[in-house]
Amino acid sequence: MTAGKTAFPISIALFLIVACGQEQAPVVEPVTEEPATVAVESDLLPHQQLAREILRELIEIDTTDSVGDNDAAAQAMADRLLAAGFPPEDVIVLGPVERKGNLVARYRGRDSGRKPLLLLAHIDVVEADPADWTLPPFTFIEEDGYYYGRGTTDNKDEAAIYIANFIRMKEEGFQPDRDIIVALTADEEGGDHNGVQWLLENHRELIDAEYALNEGGGGAMKDGRRIANGVQASEKVYQTFTLEVTNPGGHSSLPLKDNAIYHLADALIRIRNHDFPVSLNEITQMFFERSADLEDGELADAMRGVLQSPPDPAAIAYFSDTPFYNSRLRTTCVATRLDGGHADNALPQRARATVNCRVLPGESIDAVHSTLETVIGNDQVSVTRVNSATPSPPSPLTPEILGAIESITEAMWPGVPVIPTMSTGATDGLYLRNAGIPVYGVSGLFGEIDDVRAHGQNERILIESYFDGQEFLYQLTKSLSRSDTK
Repeated sequence: MTAGKTAFPISIALFLIVACGQEQAPVVEPVTEEPATVAVESDLLPHQQLAREILRELIEIDTTDSVGDNDAAAQAMADRLLAAGFPPEDVIVLGPVERKGNLVARYRGRDSGRKPLLLLAHIDVVEADPADWTLPPFTFIEEDGYYYGRGTTDNKDEAAIYIANFIRMKEEGFQPDRDIIVALTADEEGGDHNGVQWLLENHRELIDAEYALNEGGGGAMKDGRRIANGVQASEKVYQTFTLEVTNPGGHSSLPLKDNAIYHLADALIRIRNHDFPVSLNEITQMFFERSADLEDGELADAMRGVLQSPPDPAAIAYFSDTPFYNSRLRTTCVATRLDGGHADNALPQRARATVNCRVLPGESIDAVHSTLETVIGNDQVSVTRVNSATPSPPSPLTPEILGAIESITEAMWPGVPVIPTMSTGATDGLYLRNAGIPVYGVSGLFGEIDDVRAHGQNERILIESYFDGQEFLYQLTKSLSRSDTK
C-alpha cells in the first residue's frame, strides 16, 4: 500500500447524498442499473399527486429562522390530516414560541404491546436569499424533470412524503400493529432549544417510540444509475473547545519568547500533529465491510486492513490523508477560529483559538478534553469547553430494521447494496438517541453525487426520485408496523 493515495469510490459518493452537502467528491464509476427516466406528470397516481401538492404547499411557506413561519407550515399539514379524517386529539401543533410550531400526529394501530414507530422530519429550512438564486426559492417550480425550491431535499421532501403516506394508508384502511407517529419539527436549521429537544423535555409521551426514521440517509446516483442506498445509524458528537493564553504583554520593541501568540501557535501545531486512536463501532465496521466488497485493489485491501484486530498500520496510514475516511476512523479536532493581540506595537496580552472536535459515539468528552491538555503540554494554555456535548450512541442495526430496508431496496432496485453509515455532522436524531430512542436515517431518496444542493442555491430533487422515495418509505413504514416483522 502507498500511504495517502486512494481512489474516490462508491463509499465517498454515498456520503455526498446523506451529508446535506457537507462533503464533496470526484466522479465515480456507476455499477448498477439502467439510467432513471423522467416522471411524466400526467401519469401520477392519486397518492403521488397528493405528495406533489403537499410538497408544493410546504415549499411555498417560508420557514426560515429569520422571517419564516413554521406555525403556518405545521398547521397546513395538520389541516390536511384533519380533512382526511384523523381525530383532532391525534393531530397537535405545539411549540414554545411563536412562529416555531411543531406538528405531532398519531396513526392509531392495534394494541399489540409494541411501542410506536416515529417518523421524524424538520420543516424549517436554511436561509435563502432570492438574489443568490436564478429561481425564486419559495416558489415550487417544476422544470427539466426536477422540483425546485428551498427544502426540496432538506427536509420538506420527507415531511411531505410522511403526510401523504399517512393519508394514503388511512384511505386504504391499513391497521398497523403499533401506533405510527409523525413529528414535523422546527429549529433544526436555526433557532434554539425547540423541535425534538423541546418535545422530549416537555412532551415525551407524544413522540416516545421504539425507534425512529429520520433524515441523514439516502441513495447515491451517478449519471442516473443508482449506486447504493445509505442507512445512517450513528453520528459523531459535536464538542467545541476554547484555547486561551494570557500574558502581561509589553512594548513590541522589547520582544520576549514568552509570547501569548507563540504559546497558542505551539499548542495548535501539537493538536494538528496528534492523531486520536482508531476505533470502529458496529456501524463503521459494517460500512467498511460492505464497502470493501464493492471496491477493488489497494482501496479494498485498506478497508479490510482497518477491520483487523489490531488495525493494520499500513491501512491506517493509507486513509490518514483522506479526510472522508480518516474522520470515520477516529475522533478529530481542528482549529477553526483565531484571535490575538490588541495593538500593532504591543506584545499580545491575550491569544485565543477555537478548536472544534467531532467525537466518536461512546467516547468520553472528558477523555478528549484531557487528551488535548496532555498533547498541548503547556499550563499557560487553558482549555475550556464551549458547549455541552449531547452524546449520541450508535443505533443497533437489528435484523428487523436492516432486513426490512434490504428487502425493500432489493425489490425496488435489484442489485443496489444497502450501506450503513456514520455521519460526521449531526441531525436532530442525536437528541432521540441520547434519550434512548434509536434513530435510522433512511429515505430511499436518490440524488446525483455531483449535484448536491441542500443548503445551497437552486435546491432541487429529481421528480422520479421523489416518488420512488415516497414508495420506499410507504413500504418500509408498513413493513415495520406489521407483526410478522417481529
